[in-house]
Amino acid sequence: MKHIEKGVSLRHVPADFIRDLNVDNVSAGIVAGLFGISASVIHVGAGTAAGLDSQFIMIWVIAYLLINGLFGLVMPAYYRLPLPMANSIPGALLFAAIIPVVGVEAALGASLIAGAIALVAGLAGVMGIVMKLIPMPIVMGMVGGVLLKFGLNMVAPLENAMLPAAIMILAFFLSARFLRRVPPLIVAMLAGIAYMAYAGIDFSGVELSVTFPEFIVPTFTLEAFLAYGLPLALILVGMETPAGVGLVKGMGYKQVPANAITAVGGFATMISSFFNLHSTCIAAPMTGICSSPEAGRLDKRWVAAVIAGAIFVVAAPFYGYVISLIKAMPSYFVAIVAGLALLKVITSAMYMTFAGGKHEMGGLFAFLIAASGLQILGIGASFWALVLGVLISLIFETKDFEFIRQVVHEPSA
Repeated sequence: MKHIEKGVSLRHVPADFIRDLNVDNVSAGIVAGLFGISASVIHVGAGTAAGLDSQFIMIWVIAYLLINGLFGLVMPAYYRLPLPMANSIPGALLFAAIIPVVGVEAALGASLIAGAIALVAGLAGVMGIVMKLIPMPIVMGMVGGVLLKFGLNMVAPLENAMLPAAIMILAFFLSARFLRRVPPLIVAMLAGIAYMAYAGIDFSGVELSVTFPEFIVPTFTLEAFLAYGLPLALILVGMETPAGVGLVKGMGYKQVPANAITAVGGFATMISSFFNLHSTCIAAPMTGICSSPEAGRLDKRWVAAVIAGAIFVVAAPFYGYVISLIKAMPSYFVAIVAGLALLKVITSAMYMTFAGGKHEMGGLFAFLIAASGLQILGIGASFWALVLGVLISLIFETKDFEFIRQVVHEPSA
């Protein structure tokens, strides 16, 4: 345990939470929580495309919200940092695709092994090495590429839903300019809700239902591990943690517990595998929302992550109701709110990728690959953005790697 970074404490969390609570981190936490819930449509889409049973998909998403919400309460509270927890989206796509091939139990067994690998990696303290091998400009290039689609999705409604999109976007910037005590995100959300009320959105299809996660015993096969477990372990250790840590550091935090994030994510993934859930890890887009300047002062942004976790936990049993409510809203609403929340994060990612003068080519390729959405060997673009970005930088920008410079300039014995 010596490599696990020490946090603040859990003893005074309630009092500290109330002390640090403000309208900025509340609004950011609500946006992050709603964004995380709406992201579950990716699970629904992937599961449906793979031919999975609708009841299983429902249990999968409910476990995603409840388990990740619980760990999403503990991590930011203990470290007093904006560290919301969710699951790996590339891992979700792999999980849905592998189930028809090896079965649910074997896929979950592979998840359990992947979680164990991540747990050992965190406990062994290897994340410091991983972070040195993957320079920050390349990490942030990947992050910028991943988040680019949220910015594009924010402006896309201007084509087919110009009036409500313009109202929400203008409300955000005008409130940021003239109503400095009111979070612009709240104003944009209220403007969107007001327009929907005026337009007469139909909520008649919203239905109340209550469901809880179900226990399952994983099984272990070599086929499932090689096809899914090993790639998932590489994604958790080599992509999800660097992306989350990079985002938090990019927002101004100097010390971020990379080993603890990896170890806790691995441990939670092992637990998740007994409840039809494929993984738990730091949530990059939600981290961007909770750690952004829109969440208020640096030392109080952790509250936003706690609120997002609480929303997950409360919403989990009512997922069917929540998702029907979100589906009743126009698709542009969540897209615009998420895009506005991530604007400064995208700006920061672009700056850190290209303004430093180092690893620019590797960062550029990481950005382009992540933005492309390509898949190689069934593994998503985010992972390959880091791998190929580092490879390209090693070839063309060798001198930019600090550990290589140290070796080159180290006097021979």
